[in-house]
Amino acid sequence: MAALLDVKNLGISFGGLRAVDSFDLSIQKEQLYGLIGPNGAGKTTVFNLLTGVYKPDTGKVILDGTDITGKKIIEINRDGIARTFQNIRLFKELTVLENVKVGLHNHHSYSTIEGILRLPRYRKVEREMDEKGMELLKVFGLENEAQVKASNLPYGKQRKLEIARALATDPRLLLLDEPAAGMNPNETGELMDTIRFVRDEFHMTILLIEHDMKLVSGICEELTVLNFGQILAQGSTSQVLNDPKVITAYLGE
Repeated sequence: MAALLDVKNLGISFGGLRAVDSFDLSIQKEQLYGLIGPNGAGKTTVFNLLTGVYKPDTGKVILDGTDITGKKIIEINRDGIARTFQNIRLFKELTVLENVKVGLHNHHSYSTIEGILRLPRYRKVEREMDEKGMELLKVFGLENEAQVKASNLPYGKQRKLEIARALATDPRLLLLDEPAAGMNPNETGELMDTIRFVRDEFHMTILLIEHDMKLVSGICEELTVLNFGQILAQGSTSQVLNDPKVITAYLGE
């Protein structure tokens, strides 16, 4: 079966330092995949390479058969990769619904003139986005907070909103960068349920970076472990987490 994401020999250097070297990754459709490793191992750099923040020095990124290597951020997003960030990046002064509508603009548009003059197409597109946005908010149990400012949501709900906004861009691959960062155990448990639900409900393929081993072992089917920019181990979650090299380098035991 062809992989949804196929990464071959990906690499990048910053000022002579090889931040990521010879990175290979293959993720099947609807798989829940984890990328783990110590701080500074190169995990977020990999995400930045996959999403167009950085252009790789070497290697290729193939998404569902299409070469997206070196494309711009907006082009890669339109091709089907969306991400969330370790530090939640919501538009704090906008409402919950408005935040989701930002993501919907990828596939719903009207001209500047139509917007300024509030022409029929503007009203039609806004109505469609309101409906679609509310549908997404209902999925995450946020419909009652649709008109609340994003900054007034509790932390766990802000994280859900960020995932909802990413899904609004209609991705095929969702990248979650430390989604459990700053969460208490109850919020983390709820987040695990949310991630599983997103995979099942949206038939989504998910790649996540995470330090919370309970979350990683609880939801990830396969793992890649990075250390100093290179792959240390790769395979099924139980196999990788029991690898002596991983235990030594990552878990410090």
